[in-house]
Parts: sequence; structure tokens; C-alpha cells
Amino acid sequence: MHFPRKVRIVEVGARDGLQNESVPVATATKLELIRRLSDSGLAHVEAASFVSPRWVPQMADHREIMLALRDGHANSTTAKSATTYSALTPNMKGLEAALECGVREVAVFGSASESFSQRNINCSIAESLERFAPVMEHALKAGVRVRGYVSCVLGCPYEGEIAPAEVAAVARELKAMGCYEVSLGDTIGVGTPLKAKHMLEQVSREVPITQLAAHFHDTYGQALANLYAVLEEGITVIDSSVAGLGGCPYAKGASGNVASEDVLYLLEGMGIETGVDLAALARTGDWISRELGRPNGSRVGQALMASC
Repeated sequence: MHFPRKVRIVEVGARDGLQNESVPVATATKLELIRRLSDSGLAHVEAASFVSPRWVPQMADHREIMLALRDGHANSTTAKSATTYSALTPNMKGLEAALECGVREVAVFGSASESFSQRNINCSIAESLERFAPVMEHALKAGVRVRGYVSCVLGCPYEGEIAPAEVAAVARELKAMGCYEVSLGDTIGVGTPLKAKHMLEQVSREVPITQLAAHFHDTYGQALANLYAVLEEGITVIDSSVAGLGGCPYAKGASGNVASEDVLYLLEGMGIETGVDLAALARTGDWISRELGRPNGSRVGQALMASC
């Protein structure tokens, strides 16, 4: 078995994790979360989403968040301050607002499922890619990097299983448009290791494995097993969410992303470097869980805090 020597963690808790919280989270709390995540050594934190507050009320303070990060109000208090703060920008309006805030990396979000695309962004897969074209062009001209997401890569709440060829086709288009990296999302967490491997094998024929990331939810408790499987295939970038925060409003019962603490514990046990301090991350997960008044979704985080 051959595993990567080093893995980059993309922390999505501050955006993907918080966006579905029913009770408004104060901007100051979000900024403190981001600061703590950065202090733990995470080099990439997805911090906000430039979408209409009507659709995602929790992200209404995206401008305040990104301006504060730009101006250093939430900067790391340690030497580990070279963190990339990215934002989701699904359309030109969102991109323009993000650029005004000095955002240097943005993301666009597509789907491998036609039904999910219609329910999520009210258009077909082809139409969504057409919408992204001007966003990509404008962002790249402005010197801003663009990351692409593909949802429902291992299953859809409306269509069931999704053919790997469909995932590969969307990933290929996002790369061709200029995405430097494409994150493959098991949005409803139904994947299993062999299915994850087969999907990745097909996608990596269209997009180099070095430009792919794994974004697995843990609804059926398979996320870590799936990550082990794709690490064996050469994946070196993993999306995760501190304390397992998150969910999906278009997929009932879907739990959040795999917990960052659990991923880090797995990687450390395999001798894979991340540059992240597990103890600091566990303390952050414990803190934000208490702030939100919800159970900590990380088993590793719970175990570490219980042993303190």
C-alpha cells in the first residue's frame, strides 16, 4: 500500500458547517472560530459564502467576515498565520462582492446529479456550468484562484446512485474552465470504500489526482473508511469540518462533513503529515460545540476532551 507523505486539510466548518445552524451565530463568534482554526495550523479555511441572505440567512455577514480577515482583525496570534481564507461565490454578483472584500480564493459549486442541481440551484448541470463561465473568467483575470465543488458524487437523495462517468464529466468541465482543484463531495454520506475508489479511478482519468480533493459526509459512518480508500489511490487534499459541523438542507437526515479531529487522528496514525495541532483543534471543536449548544460531532474530540 502506498499513502501520501503529506495531506492538506481544507477546513469547511466556518462556512459549510455553520450555514445550516437554525439559530443565528454572531459574527464575533464566527471570527473567533476562524482565528482558532488558523491557530491550530490549518492552512486553508473556507470562511464565508457570498449568497443571498434570503436563501442562506446564516451567511448574511459574509462581507463583515471577509473584510475583518482582510484587515487582520481575526488574524492568528501565533506564527501559523499563513492561512488561505476562501469564500463560495456561485454567481457574478457574489464574486464582485467578494473581490471588493479582497478575497483571493473563491469556489463554485456544481453537481453530478441533474435532480440535485435543479433542487439546489434551480438549473440543469449544463446551465450551472454556463453560469460559472463568466465567474471563472472574471476571477482568473483578477488573479483570484477558483476551486470547484462537485456534489452527489456517490449518491443523490432524488436519483440514488450516480454513475462515476457523470462525476468525471462535471469535474473535467470545471478543470477546463480554470479550477485549480476539484473537490468531490459525498453530499449525503452514502458512499462506501469500493464505490469511492471506483469513482475516483474514473474521475482521475479526466482530472489529475493532484488536482482532486475528497469531501465526504458521515451520515452512514463510512467517511473515514472512504477516506482511507481514496488516500490509498493518491488523494492528498481532504475537506473536513471541526466537530463534524454541518449538514445539507437539500438532503434530509444528512449529517455534517467528517469531523476534522477524526480525520487528523487517522492521518497521524498513518504517519501522514498535516501541520495541524490535534489538541488545539480538539479544544476548538469543544469550544464551538458549547457555543452552539450542540453535541460535539467528533468522537476523537470527545475522547480527547474527556481525558483532559
